[in-house]
Amino acid sequence: MSAPPRTIPPGARPLTLGAIALMLMLCLTWGFNQIAIKMVLPEIPPYLQAMLRSAGALAVILTIAAIRGTKLFARDGSLKAGLFCGVLFGVEFVLIYHGLQFTSASRASVFLYTAPFFVAAGSYQFLGERLRAVQWIGLAVSFAGVAFAIGVPQPDVDARVLLGDLMVVAGAMLWAATTLCVKATALIRCPPEKALGYQVAMSIPILGLAAWFAGETIPHVPGALTLSLMAWQAIWVVGMTFLIWFSLVKVHSASKLSAFTFITPLIGVAGGYLIMHDPLTPAFGVAAMLVIAGLYLVNKPAAVVG
Repeated sequence: MSAPPRTIPPGARPLTLGAIALMLMLCLTWGFNQIAIKMVLPEIPPYLQAMLRSAGALAVILTIAAIRGTKLFARDGSLKAGLFCGVLFGVEFVLIYHGLQFTSASRASVFLYTAPFFVAAGSYQFLGERLRAVQWIGLAVSFAGVAFAIGVPQPDVDARVLLGDLMVVAGAMLWAATTLCVKATALIRCPPEKALGYQVAMSIPILGLAAWFAGETIPHVPGALTLSLMAWQAIWVVGMTFLIWFSLVKVHSASKLSAFTFITPLIGVAGGYLIMHDPLTPAFGVAAMLVIAGLYLVNKPAAVVG
C-alpha cells in the first residue's frame, strides 16, 4: 500500500528548472553587485550609496506598478507587516555597512551567508517547512565551501573584528527575518511590487539618518563610471532582481531558495579576479564543488516510500 501524498505547505512548492535558472541569474547579479559597491565607494560613501540606490529603485518599482496596473495603495491588511518588514530591510543594511568598518570584506561575506541557516530554522518554526537531515548537511557543506573559498578563519582577529562579525551576522538574521516576514504575513498575498516597495521606501529615511549621523557627504560630482554603476544597482539590482526574488519567495520553499545564495560570494570572488585582479587560488575550485554538492543535497527530493 503506497503512502498518502505529502501535503506541501502554501508557498513551499519544490524548485522548478525555471526557478533554479532565475536563482542562478540572481546570484550572478548579486555577486557582481558586491564589486560594483566597492568600485563606487571612493566617490559615494556607503550609507549615502545605499540610500540613493533605494531612492532610484523606488522610482523603478512605482513605474513597473503603474505599467502593470498594480494597486499599491489598496487596503489589504498588509500595512503593519509591510512597515515592520521595511524597518528590518533598512536596519539590515545599516548593520552590514557598519560592520564592514570593523571586519574584512571576506569575513563579512562568509558571515552574511549564514542567512540560509536562519531561514531554514525560521521556516521550520513559522512556516511548517521541515528540512531533512540530509538537507541540513547540504547547508553545512555549502557554507563550508564559502568559508573555504574566502579563507576563513584568518589570523589577527581581535575584539573589534569580532564586533564587526557580529554586526554582519545580525544583518544576516534580519535578511532571513525579512524573507520569513513576507511569507508568514499578509505580504504573501501582496503583489511583489508592493512587498518590495514597503522595504525600499522605509529604508530611505533609515539609511539617510545613518548617513547623517556618520557625517557622510559627496564632495564632488561622481564620474561617469560611478553614475553608471549606481544606475545599474538602482534599476536592475534593487528595482528588478529583488522583485524577482520576492516573486519566487511567495511561491517556493524559502529555505531552498535561500540555500542558493551560497553561490553569490563565490561569483563575487571570481568577479574580483576578472575585474579587480584579486588573487584566485585552486581553493576556489574546491569550494565551488562543495557549494554545488551542498545545493544538490538541499534540493534532493525525498525518497518515495512504496
